[in-house]
Amino acid sequence: MDDKEFQKIWNNPINLIGRITLLSAIVASFFPVMYLMISHGIFPPLDVVLKAWILVVSSYGVIYVIEPISYYPVLGLSGTYMTFLSGNCGNMRVPAAACALDVTETQPGTRSVEIISALGIAGSIITNLFFVTLAAVLGAAILNAVPPIVSDAFKSYAVPAIFGAVLMQFGIKYPILLIFGLGVPLACKFLIPSMPAFAITLAGLIITIISSKLIYGRNN
Repeated sequence: MDDKEFQKIWNNPINLIGRITLLSAIVASFFPVMYLMISHGIFPPLDVVLKAWILVVSSYGVIYVIEPISYYPVLGLSGTYMTFLSGNCGNMRVPAAACALDVTETQPGTRSVEIISALGIAGSIITNLFFVTLAAVLGAAILNAVPPIVSDAFKSYAVPAIFGAVLMQFGIKYPILLIFGLGVPLACKFLIPSMPAFAITLAGLIITIISSKLIYGRNN
């Protein structure tokens, strides 16, 4: 299948469906506010809305740039649409896609990445919905029943454990990149303590990508 045919069969329908679903979710997110405003005449003052918006943008705005760039090689086009619609990007969708690619031994940079990662993410979304519903019903009771040290461990170490597993999963295949993937953020953290977290992440991302192209691109 050539690029033109793949674009027609896969990319074009995904872009259409992805844009419709994401725009629909954006519009639907305003429904509760519209209901309160129309039915009860409740609406916050404009200055409060602007202050809240500025607070959110200053805290999370950089994520809008970093996450799509850093996660796209694993998620692919369809996976990116599904991930940013369903949420839990770093701690759920990326590991699921990475695991699916690893189990199927899919070669990076191929069209198969798009399909396999999409299937892995779709499976994680379905599984996530089931367990989130289960956790909403039983989660609080279970956490209250276990010792505090166990519940604190779940809250504090679950996400680092997932990222550590994904890091080593790829580190085994591309061990040289561990030097850059771990070394650059650590160097920035210790040599420039005032450097913002998003800048550290972005520096590590860019340098690791460039290093990957130079090292493994040359070897291939």
